[in-house]
Amino acid sequence: MADIMKDAKVRMDQAVEHAKEEFGAIRTGRAHPAMFAKIVANAYGQDMPLQQLASVQVVDARMVLITPFDRGTLHSVEKAIRDSDLGVNPATDGHAIRVSLPELTEERRKEYTKLAKHKAEDSRVAIRNVRRHAKDHLDKLVKDKEAGEDEVARAEKELETLTKGHTDRIDELLKNKEAELLEV
Repeated sequence: MADIMKDAKVRMDQAVEHAKEEFGAIRTGRAHPAMFAKIVANAYGQDMPLQQLASVQVVDARMVLITPFDRGTLHSVEKAIRDSDLGVNPATDGHAIRVSLPELTEERRKEYTKLAKHKAEDSRVAIRNVRRHAKDHLDKLVKDKEAGEDEVARAEKELETLTKGHTDRIDELLKNKEAELLEV
């Protein structure tokens, strides 16, 4: 039973971390390197994450400088940024790529807020799936007579508390992201 609970906690923690990463990739009014975390560029005959191809530096609140490690990948990195859902137009000087982030319109902010809510719901669903999976394992222990019903009932209460704690963390992350997005 302890193994089931430990596994559920680890998997729920992973769902929360995934939500943090997803929220980090959503663009806000300020520039930050995490915006480029999900971008994949075609280099050396395969798709590679941007972090493996270039360094990302935030110059100021609205400017990002991306310097490829290999100058031969400059154009594929630029194309990947242009084709991404960030809605930016990168400019290259032959050595590096400058990405100027335009001011977010109210419509775009609302669109990003909707996206954040969708990603939060996906994370909550993942947490509930982990709970259901753990509960199935606990029910199987009772069915196979490997644990008593009282023990399993206590474990299920603990599982519910664990689930609530993790979904509350997701809600808190969402609330912070929404505040960040709607801040002008």
